[in-house]
Amino acid sequence: MIDEAGRQRALDAMGVLDTPPDERVDRVTRLAQELFHVPMVSVTLMDHDRQWRKSHIGLSDEAPREGAFCDMTIRQRETFVVEDASSDALFSTNPFVVGDPHLRFYAGHPLQAPGGEQVGTLCILDVEPRALDDHQRGLLRDLALWVQGELARDRELDEASLLQRALLPRETPVVEGYTLAATAVPAGKILGDIYDWYRHGDSLRVTLADVMGKGAGPAIIASGVRASLRTAPERPIAAAIADVDRLLEHDIGDTSTFVTAVHVDLDIPTGRLSFIDAGHSLAFVLRADDEWVPLRSTGLPLGMGLGEERVASSAELRPGDAFVCCSDGLLDVLDPADPFAHVRSVLRDLGPQGAVDEAARLARGTHAPDDVTVVVVRRE
Repeated sequence: MIDEAGRQRALDAMGVLDTPPDERVDRVTRLAQELFHVPMVSVTLMDHDRQWRKSHIGLSDEAPREGAFCDMTIRQRETFVVEDASSDALFSTNPFVVGDPHLRFYAGHPLQAPGGEQVGTLCILDVEPRALDDHQRGLLRDLALWVQGELARDRELDEASLLQRALLPRETPVVEGYTLAATAVPAGKILGDIYDWYRHGDSLRVTLADVMGKGAGPAIIASGVRASLRTAPERPIAAAIADVDRLLEHDIGDTSTFVTAVHVDLDIPTGRLSFIDAGHSLAFVLRADDEWVPLRSTGLPLGMGLGEERVASSAELRPGDAFVCCSDGLLDVLDPADPFAHVRSVLRDLGPQGAVDEAARLARGTHAPDDVTVVVVRRE
């Protein structure tokens, strides 16, 4: 006996219904068609009164649930096969058999939600009678488990993305005499970049870090970097960076993963910038007269296991100047002929907030291959 209410709750909680196509699922669908040489394949989720197809070949996006072969499949634990529906007592008068698409062969394996509820199927269909041997049944089961894993992973990535977005600054600090703006656009679902800023007395602390790689691993590391740099804000920035370096060397020193970072302390009354650039090299001051001043220090990326002493460098943010820092993903969406002129013109025309909004628009519009993170602090 199926617990329909519990099954539906589990399906709704997955957040998959009515979502766009997913290439990770589509490739399993294509592989199933190639392996079984069938005209129709579907990853079907059984909603209240409809069967909605997350991925399909030879079928429509959805169909009524009443009379669905897949409705029978979710009531099984193993692969459900109908070799010739026209001579099957249960399905010979089925509307999908006597009418379009005139099904004869059906084989489906149930898909489970993370809690074990059976919410859908991976199924293959044909208009000619067929049979499946034990090897083929096992193959269909393995493909179904693959799809099941992708659907669960999609949900996990969504949840991880929501958590990560919550760790980004919730509000822009109010700093008298300065305008602040920032954005962070992931290339996938999860950011490997982080930015952070907060006031500490008469200082504004600003951080941008970029973890090598993409996905959940770099995102976890990025969150750890942020948390470490936020701890004990009274530390000098060199001490804060050194602490992160030791943490990374201890935790991920044997993984060949490293982090480039810029950590800045802005003295609000004077505009004096103290900064450490740990192998990032994408922090600048754009002067009011349009001169670009790179902010350079000798630091190597964090987590490289070198244990070098970090020494802060300094610069001045004069009235009309802007501090600009970005991840290297921004370079993928700027004018390659003259990226500095591109940034300069956008900042002049649109201001800090308009400039970061434009960076986000370009990142999303061009499907940037890397995360795009930008921070701008302009002294008025």
